[in-house]
Amino acid sequence: MANNSVSLHRVLKASPEKVFRAFTDANAMASWLPPYGFLCTVHEMDVTIGGKFRMSFHNFSTGNGHSFGGKYVDVKPNEFLKYTDTFDDPNLPGEMITTVWLQKVICGTEIKIIQENIPPMIPVEMCYLGWQESLEKLTKLVEPEIPDA
Repeated sequence: MANNSVSLHRVLKASPEKVFRAFTDANAMASWLPPYGFLCTVHEMDVTIGGKFRMSFHNFSTGNGHSFGGKYVDVKPNEFLKYTDTFDDPNLPGEMITTVWLQKVICGTEIKIIQENIPPMIPVEMCYLGWQESLEKLTKLVEPEIPDA
């Protein structure tokens, strides 16, 4: 967790297509991205190179929140996403870069994530813990195979 970055790795029992959809569908993102205790509203999401997104996280206990947005730098369906993040709060300056790699493996999808340039006032360890919670929620979203009735 050096240089204000975090690196994460998981193997999920779901196809790359399903995992990619979880990163590119606004309702899916709102369900798994915010850490426990937070709600997410996705205001805009255009998952194309140069496309933009905007969302807000709200602390369910206090009602306080923060908004952020960014743009998609690179998109390779079912394989790769790279996007920027900038907070609306001037106390959280800079532009973070998140890179997501998806690779099909025998039991599902290997996912690797690197988030770089985390603002210095955000403890990197807390960011890492938040990602752990988010990935736990992602796993619970994509791994179940629920047939239509």
